[in-house]
Amino acid sequence: MATSGRRHLTLHTKDTGRATFLELFFDLVFVFALTRISARAFEDLALEPGGNTGWAPLTGGGKTLLLLLALWTIWQGTAWTTSRYDPYHLWLQLVVITALVCSMVMGVAISQAFRATGLAFAVAYVAAQVSRPAILFVALRHHGSRRLKLRMTIVFSASGVLWIAGAFLPTTPRVVCWTAAIAVEYVAARLGFPVPGLGRSRTSKWEIAGGHLAERYQQFFLIALGETILVAGLAFDAGTHDLARTTAFALALATSIVLWRIYVQRAGQILGEAVSKARHPADLGRSAADTHLVMVVGLTAVAIGYELAIEHPLGPPEASWIAMIIGGPALFLLGRARFEYEVFGRVSRSRWIATLVLLASMPVLTHQPLLVSAALVVVVLTGVALADARRARGRPPEPAAPPL
Repeated sequence: MATSGRRHLTLHTKDTGRATFLELFFDLVFVFALTRISARAFEDLALEPGGNTGWAPLTGGGKTLLLLLALWTIWQGTAWTTSRYDPYHLWLQLVVITALVCSMVMGVAISQAFRATGLAFAVAYVAAQVSRPAILFVALRHHGSRRLKLRMTIVFSASGVLWIAGAFLPTTPRVVCWTAAIAVEYVAARLGFPVPGLGRSRTSKWEIAGGHLAERYQQFFLIALGETILVAGLAFDAGTHDLARTTAFALALATSIVLWRIYVQRAGQILGEAVSKARHPADLGRSAADTHLVMVVGLTAVAIGYELAIEHPLGPPEASWIAMIIGGPALFLLGRARFEYEVFGRVSRSRWIATLVLLASMPVLTHQPLLVSAALVVVVLTGVALADARRARGRPPEPAAPPL
């Protein structure tokens, strides 16, 4: 049950690692939003071979990445809030519900965010970012972290000017404004939200429920992974079920399964333990946020690659298509390598070898059907999963050992 709104908002002291039902409901919005991200990126890549010329795929991918970063920022800010303060408190539920509504508006506006619905996207983003610290500023009353919420409100209000102003500009200056805004927010967060006259804070001093935050990252990863399966299923169902398309769909499903296996192999299961053991849990939590962002971007590229492979399994590929099919898994492996270092203080050689094999194969694959690229991804990722299983066989479960 939710606690009374009259109680002072407290730190999240009961670190059960369990997300509330409201948080899980909030996550459902991102299933839809990530699907819209993939659909928008797929539209930026020409549906017919030979349709991509010049810088169009690169600029389209950059714009899609910007929208994905905005969505991630909302989700991460909400997850950190529910991991620092009592998620059952009415004030916290108001924060989550506000973020849920704003994220849904952003998801709906994604497809035309650089055209007709840019203002709706920007207003929803700013509303989510400003309302969260503003609500906490009111709810915390005399709590010591109240000053931090005031600084966050000021920073997000300042960056919000860039978001709103950019919505009234043509596409290129809009991208510049929005990129500058999200860069300001990222740098400010890393510096402890400094504001003249109000000081700054150190993330390492923040109290956080590490188990809860770790579970939230794991859940978002599963959302992104589930989205890859959803995109592949919808793409396969939209056309004929001939042998080539069926094979591409089977390879997509196999890739998703292996990606799941690589993620959960020990490190993905004990992130909460690693955060708890870390000298500064909040610092490790912040680092894990960046790591999961890299993996989620990789999974988004994987989903786009699935759709391309299913739509054009035997056709001549574009270079940008190969970049999605091969680059997505490679980016995931790089993020997973960093994740392994955060949890164990080391990185398995298999991840570096697999990444190099994928990247080195790209020039050759530009002359092969997309089915060949999809098959290579499955083989390479399966090799990584088998190497993980071989290393763990016959040994006691490896404990978390985050680096100092």
